[in-house]
Amino acid sequence: MLWLTELAQQTDTSPASKPDMELCKISPHWTKTSPSLFHLRRPRLIKEEKRCRIFCVDNNQSLKSEQLIVSITGATGFIGRRLVQRLLADNHVVRVLTRSRSKTKSIFPAKEFPGIIIVEEPEWPKCIEASSAVVNLAGLPISTRWSAEIKKEIKRSRVNTTTKVVDVINCLSPDVQPKVLVSATAVGYYGTSETQVFDEQSPSGNDFLAEVCREWEARAQGVNKDVRLVLIRIGVVLGKDGGALARMIPLFMMFAGGPLGSGKQWFSWIHLDDLVSLIMEALSNQSYKGVINGTAPNPVRLGEMCEQLGRVMGRPSWLPVPDFALKAVLGEGASVVLDGQKVLPKKAQELGFSFDYPYVSDALKDIITSDKKLVQGQVRAP
Repeated sequence: MLWLTELAQQTDTSPASKPDMELCKISPHWTKTSPSLFHLRRPRLIKEEKRCRIFCVDNNQSLKSEQLIVSITGATGFIGRRLVQRLLADNHVVRVLTRSRSKTKSIFPAKEFPGIIIVEEPEWPKCIEASSAVVNLAGLPISTRWSAEIKKEIKRSRVNTTTKVVDVINCLSPDVQPKVLVSATAVGYYGTSETQVFDEQSPSGNDFLAEVCREWEARAQGVNKDVRLVLIRIGVVLGKDGGALARMIPLFMMFAGGPLGSGKQWFSWIHLDDLVSLIMEALSNQSYKGVINGTAPNPVRLGEMCEQLGRVMGRPSWLPVPDFALKAVLGEGASVVLDGQKVLPKKAQELGFSFDYPYVSDALKDIITSDKKLVQGQVRAP
């Protein structure tokens, strides 16, 4: 079975901020069904009389009623596409920073994405200057055989884009700088282990992906200190339209799905919707600073992941792919799937982030049953 995770995407060792007071506010027209611009967790109701409700809001969170102008690199990728959809649905302004306007327009056609602004690299500075936030998701996919040149490009695409974004921000005067930079990095930062447990305070590993992540993060940390920096170390992202499942599901449909290698390697995953919600929270909540692991709170062994996927799809998970077969096809790149790490989202949980899909079984049920194309195996790999 040939599927690969993306280099899922530093370290703030300071303790998470804790609310020290509650701010009460009267909202005469607030109802249970009224959408929140930033998808706030529902406040605790204190009193309700007819149309008037009194509720409490943690003072570490603003009311988040401001419309954001968000510039995004990597917007055409698996994560970026969903983030753009979410931002537009919440009535924010989206500016896509790209190197190919024509490719980006094909992914975000004007009829379906009215109001979206697409700019190529020479226009990035002007676009970032007019933004309230920047999200950096750019990077060459790693789902390929690693040659010496590919490894250079894996690092270069991440480091160079991040450097470009940081340099542009740092050249702006403080009054026009974005207030926040949310930059992706990867759980590959920690290296791999079958026995260790990693959180945001854990040290970096010593393999190629850990090296890439260290330099990637270091460039982002060069941003002006007046700009709030959030570094999200992303695990394996599970969603409908790409990522690992796009490669796994067709194999299960052919009754050929099964674990890669031993199946004992850890699989630190996150549902795409939870990851996008985490990014949205990082954009608007000033308590979000430094490194935050973008993984679900319940990682699993890869063998269990495949077993759960087979169960949801009504297909067996019985045919493992041996190590030597993957190494023959992917060379050194096989380490991405033959090795893993158990990563916990300690910081996100301390900040009170609530995962809609904390268990992989629930995540897979949502993804598989909500999209008939997936059930039929009609998935397009990115």
